[in-house]
Amino acid sequence: MNAPRTRVQRRPVHGVLLLDKPIGLSSNDALQKAKWLLRAEKAGHTGTLDPLATGVLPLCFGAATKFSQLHLDADKTYETTVRLGLKTSTADAEGEVIQQRPVTCTVGQVVEVLDRFMGPITQVPPMYSALKKDGKALYEYARAGETVEREPRHVVIHDLELLDMQLDGDKPFLSLRVTCSKGTYIRTLGEDIAEALGCGGHLSALRRVATGPFEESACVTLEDLTAMDEPQREARLMPVQSLLADHTAVTLDTENAGRFLSGVRRRGEWLDHDRVCVFGEQPPALLGSAHVKAGELIPGRLLSPLEIQQILERSPVNQPLLAQQA
Repeated sequence: MNAPRTRVQRRPVHGVLLLDKPIGLSSNDALQKAKWLLRAEKAGHTGTLDPLATGVLPLCFGAATKFSQLHLDADKTYETTVRLGLKTSTADAEGEVIQQRPVTCTVGQVVEVLDRFMGPITQVPPMYSALKKDGKALYEYARAGETVEREPRHVVIHDLELLDMQLDGDKPFLSLRVTCSKGTYIRTLGEDIAEALGCGGHLSALRRVATGPFEESACVTLEDLTAMDEPQREARLMPVQSLLADHTAVTLDTENAGRFLSGVRRRGEWLDHDRVCVFGEQPPALLGSAHVKAGELIPGRLLSPLEIQQILERSPVNQPLLAQQA
């Protein structure tokens, strides 16, 4: 007879956890494991990584989920290995080999082709992707043996660095470091580069090393997170405002902060700006996002008073201040 499952007592947790996602785990599975370890009530992520991929996966908890969509626009940096000569059904190592060709390209041809993929390029999304057509994910069509028409996407490759390569032997490959705009499919990029070299290929490894301001050096693994106690896990959380690092900061006094939190526009000597993060002055706390137009601070996504209070209560910096106010 199976022992009854222990019910986890959820609690309010607010912040961003930079997870080093392991290979073989979906982004949602990784999120659910971290959510369980933190006993968090609410969680989400800022864009998926394929199960094959590892690396930087920002996880948002509580109030941070309100700003997770903003991070979808961030540039990403990946390190990847393209196995040359073998084309697969999924453009990565999980698919079946559907074509094998000899690798006859030279070093000079590799450099010339990589230069060709720098800057603005057009990609056709792969069939094995979560992109939806007529309400159905493309990979569902692919698994059923169907191929559907996909609209080309315009993306930008900001940097494409050749880290290593081997053009002969049993397993020829290119090792690349790619910095790109949102919406770039690295599997498609690797496959297109290999096709341009005349031999075809697929991704045999993929790691995201940075997304926006977040880098792999700040990440924690699920294994290490599991070994920590609860205070240590909570200490790995970055503040909610770390998602608003590219926003201009505005600080409001107590009266204006209260009105702003009620959704009321405030007027001041601010320059027009599309991305603003707004803080209260006393106590110092993030209130939400906004934009400024013609001297008006116009509320965007706002934290609730309860969320602000919970964040302040859990912040060691604010403990003495809250004690004085009590």
